[in-house]
Amino acid sequence: MERVTGIGGVFFRARDPGALKQWYDRNLGVDLTPPDYDSPCWHQKEGPTVFEPFPADTDYFGDPAKQWMLNFRVRDLDLMVAQLRAAGIEVEVDPERYPNGRFARLRDPEGNPVAIWQPEGMKPGR
Repeated sequence: MERVTGIGGVFFRARDPGALKQWYDRNLGVDLTPPDYDSPCWHQKEGPTVFEPFPADTDYFGDPAKQWMLNFRVRDLDLMVAQLRAAGIEVEVDPERYPNGRFARLRDPEGNPVAIWQPEGMKPGR
């Protein structure tokens, strides 16, 4: 069976797409989409991705009006949290260490839930 090799894009509605793209670029390092096909777009290192639909009544995303949540892999959760907090962004670190790693949660400027995840075994600086 042929399989997809990862996520090729995430598309969603925003009240202010330009400002939101800048926020993700500045605070999480998600490169802006280039203006043409000759320029490279955001390229990620290969790593695990979870694709998981949740029940419609889940409270996992927080605000029930939000229909999606992004989860970004990071090399060093503590450094990323410090960077986000230094930028004035509220971040909640989950104190539990799970078999698959460590997590933290934040919201983007439009209130969308965002998780950051340091996979188990991922060494900071790698």
